[in-house]
Amino acid sequence: MSSFDEKAATWDDEGRIERARVLAAAVRRAVALTGSTRLFEYGAGTGLVSQELAPGVGAITLADPSAGMREVMQDKVAKGTLPATTRVWDLDLSAGSVPDEHFDVVVTVMALHHIPDLTPVFDGFARLLDDRGHLCVIDLVQEDGSFHDDPDFHGHHGFDTRDLSVKLEAAGFTDVRVEQIYEVAKAGATYPLFLATCTKPARP
Repeated sequence: MSSFDEKAATWDDEGRIERARVLAAAVRRAVALTGSTRLFEYGAGTGLVSQELAPGVGAITLADPSAGMREVMQDKVAKGTLPATTRVWDLDLSAGSVPDEHFDVVVTVMALHHIPDLTPVFDGFARLLDDRGHLCVIDLVQEDGSFHDDPDFHGHHGFDTRDLSVKLEAAGFTDVRVEQIYEVAKAGATYPLFLATCTKPARP
């Protein structure tokens, strides 16, 4: 997490702020949010997407493994940029640690491609969601490996959205829908982002 710790203080540049606006609007179109919606964002970075969603939801909880990113989020809470009731967690679902909490909507943006094994993460999302709750995954469409041109990167080079849909269904989610919503420009190339939404079914 050291690279994210180092980048945290300058993370909120104009491009990321504008991208967060577009991504948050896509989430609002995809799932119904109300003033009582309990929102959880995983791998939240500096909380930009939840910051955009905040006026239309209830309680917000943000989680990120980077201490630097969490520090920026806490500072936003202190300054009122994020609601005063926002909770900031140090949480790594890939380690199998899942709090005994429940949410109506879970959002994760550009985080999952950093995680080699997503099985415990999807399991964690399912356990954190209430029945009929929604999971919103925004990430890279499968690319050629140039987005992270780094020999120390051991995550996913984006996702085959059909394969991801199968994995979400295997984790117990239903009503999986995928749409392309944005393109990231980087080093002269463009990289599409998708939004995958799905539902945790009610227990019989």
